[in-house]
Amino acid sequence: MTRTADEIKQAVKEHYGGRAKQVAQSCCGDTTASKGARDVLYLAGDVADLPDTVPSYGCGNPTAIAGLREGETVLDLGSGAGLDCFLSARAVGPTGRVIGLDMTDEMLELANANREKLGLTNVEFRKGEMERMPINDASVDVIISNCVINLSPDKDAVFRESARVLRPGGRFHVSDIVLGRDLTQTERDDLALWAGCASGALLESDYLGRLVQAGFTDIVVENRSEYRDKPWYSATISARKPQAARPQATTEQRSCC
Repeated sequence: MTRTADEIKQAVKEHYGGRAKQVAQSCCGDTTASKGARDVLYLAGDVADLPDTVPSYGCGNPTAIAGLREGETVLDLGSGAGLDCFLSARAVGPTGRVIGLDMTDEMLELANANREKLGLTNVEFRKGEMERMPINDASVDVIISNCVINLSPDKDAVFRESARVLRPGGRFHVSDIVLGRDLTQTERDDLALWAGCASGALLESDYLGRLVQAGFTDIVVENRSEYRDKPWYSATISARKPQAARPQATTEQRSCC
């Protein structure tokens, strides 16, 4: 049985909506997630002033490779509780702007509450889906995302939309789950594995090829972190929307230690 896009999105919403509720209802936040993934993936000094209600559900740290500059506009796909948005807001400064995009009401509510706690005025959160972004054409300098694109049932649409909203020369920096082998149909149909960022993952070569098809160039795998005895692993991937109207599609890869 092949799962429909609606079934997948509903499972993802329920999973992450539940996690957001757990954080919001806890007096100190979801400390397990916060002290786990957040403290492993991010430098302690970068997250020290963030409350426990800003956990990480990611598989990497895209802000570490994004090279964000003052005044840039950043779009975070699947922004969750807002962690990468808040770090980006510091980097782009008061003249810059950060937009967090998420489809889950509970996560948006949590992210907005966290923004108020931090007093940030250059961050906004919008409800929407990556396959149909409520973002103007050529209005974004940098796209980041942390372990979210794998959750989409239509990744080609995500990559096309990413190319649409980026300005010419704009940058794409994401951490995501990819595969070292094809999954079985049983694994593909497991909604728990979908919500857990595994069943929807692409083979790494397929992921990079789809970026090429969407018009991206300068595609690089910055690093890989394998999970023992699992067919999936995390990868941090960078690409660029070309300045020219007709890009030359080339793919480069660099292996990590």
